[in-house]
Amino acid sequence: MTELHYDVRGSGPVLLIIPGGAGHPMGLDPMTDALADHFTVVTYDPLGLAHGRLGLPVADQRVEDWSDGAHRVLQETLPEGESAYVFGTSAGGVAALDLLLRHPGRIRHVVAHEPACVGVLPDGARQQAMFHAVYDTYRAAGLQAAAAHMSAFLTGQEPEAHPTGQPLTREEELAEPMPVFLAHVLRPFSSYVPDLTSLGPLSLTLAAGVDSRGQLLHRTAEFIAERTKSPFVEFPGGHIGAIEGPVAFAEQLTKTLQDNS
Repeated sequence: MTELHYDVRGSGPVLLIIPGGAGHPMGLDPMTDALADHFTVVTYDPLGLAHGRLGLPVADQRVEDWSDGAHRVLQETLPEGESAYVFGTSAGGVAALDLLLRHPGRIRHVVAHEPACVGVLPDGARQQAMFHAVYDTYRAAGLQAAAAHMSAFLTGQEPEAHPTGQPLTREEELAEPMPVFLAHVLRPFSSYVPDLTSLGPLSLTLAAGVDSRGQLLHRTAEFIAERTKSPFVEFPGGHIGAIEGPVAFAEQLTKTLQDNS
């Protein structure tokens, strides 16, 4: 069984945070510091990238492994007889949905912010193919070209037709979280399709950034909320609102969770 990596701060009801990207919680400290005034904040690091494992080999990731790990973290941190709040964003939002589906027993409420499970959409196959195209760009032309391609794709713009750049070496790829995400998380997580019928009766809020209106992952969150009859809440900022405006984001998350106590 793999080792678990997580940090704990604050006091109050347990709130499990599942970061996006490759699961590295970089940039989330200001938000979790604000949340720690109200919650025992448990920040999960699925690959241990912030706990000494950056640079070590990484395999293609599975949503189920992240959610199983999150469940094990809750088993270690959640007091007997209590239930936990869960917040996940982007790839972490996908894992949070799977966690709710597969281990609902001790979860009080989940907020999934812009989960990247685009296969649920009516045009989901095309959107999933676009994420695979981002991966192909990464392999052919490197990090900057892939990041530009993904940004254009998410915002509904046309990516550069013939991007230029150099592929990363394996050592370079493992040295930073973003290449790890592009190489090993992007395709399996964007290919995941949650069972919306089973999600319907569960305690769930979908969220998206107010600055993401009109963009793909805002549309995805709205669609899941509509199909599961779950609440939909707009949060400050865009896709990385938790980093752009951490205090305002934490305030909205606190309100959303308290409204669903």
